[in-house]
Amino acid sequence: MSTVVTPPESGSNAEATPPSGPTHRRIAWHLRHGPKRELWLAWSTLVVFYNLFFPMVFVVAQVQPPPAPAWDLATQVHYFHERHLGIPIGLGFIFAITGMTAVNNALIAYSMRRMSISRAFGYSYLLIYSLSALPGLLLLCIALIVATLRPERDPKVLGWLYDFAFLSFDGTMGVFLIGSLIWMVAILIDKNRVFPKWFGYLNLCNALTEVVVAPCWIFGRGVLAWNGQIAWWLDMVVFGVYQVTFIVMLFQMIRREDFGTGPMPDLPRKRATAS
Repeated sequence: MSTVVTPPESGSNAEATPPSGPTHRRIAWHLRHGPKRELWLAWSTLVVFYNLFFPMVFVVAQVQPPPAPAWDLATQVHYFHERHLGIPIGLGFIFAITGMTAVNNALIAYSMRRMSISRAFGYSYLLIYSLSALPGLLLLCIALIVATLRPERDPKVLGWLYDFAFLSFDGTMGVFLIGSLIWMVAILIDKNRVFPKWFGYLNLCNALTEVVVAPCWIFGRGVLAWNGQIAWWLDMVVFGVYQVTFIVMLFQMIRREDFGTGPMPDLPRKRATAS
C-alpha cells in the first residue's frame, strides 16, 4: 500500500523567514508578514506623537514652560497678543494628532494583558487614560485658542481663560497619578517578567510628581506655583526621564514578545566574534 506524500508549498518557508538585503525590503516584509506588525505600528505612533507634541507646544505655540500665575491682566492680554498665530497653529495641530494617544494607551494596556495579573488592570488603565486627555491637554488647547480668537474681549474674560487653561493643565493630575499607580502595581505583582521591577518603582516616582503639583491651586508665587521650580521644572525632569524610559521599555517588550502566556523570554545574547 503506497502513501502519497504532498510536498510543502513553495514559498511557505520564504514567507515565514525575513529576507536579507536592504533595509527597506526587510521593513516591507515585516509590514506584510511580521506577527508583531501591529505592536510596532503602535510603538511607532507613540514615538511620532511625542516628536510632534513637544515642538508644537514648546516652540510653535510657546505655551510651555507656563507663564507666571501672578501676572496682572495687562500682561496676560499681551501674552495672548504675542501668540495670536502660534497658539491656533500649534495647538490646532495638537487637536489633529491627539487621537494618537489612544494607540499609546492601548499598547500599555496590551503589556498588562501579557502579565500574570487580572485583566482589570489593563481595562482600568484604558478607562482612566481615555478620560485624561480632556483635563490633561484638550481643555488647555480650547481655552488658549478661544482667548486668541477674540483679542478685543474684556481683559477680565481673557484673564479667566488664562487661569482656566493653566490650572486645568497643571492642576488636574489626579488621573495620571492613579494611572501611574495602576501600572506600578501591575509590574510589581507580575510573574511573567514583562518589565523589570525597578521600572515599577519609576512609575511611583512619576506618580509622586502629580502630588507635588497639586498645591498650584493654592500658590500664585514660589516653587509650588504652576510655573515653580518644584511644581513644573522638577516635575518635567522626572517626567522626561520617565517618558524616555517607558518608550524604551515598550520597545524591549515588543522585541521579547513570544505571544505566550508564561514568563516572557529574554533577548538572545549576541555571540562574541573571535578576533
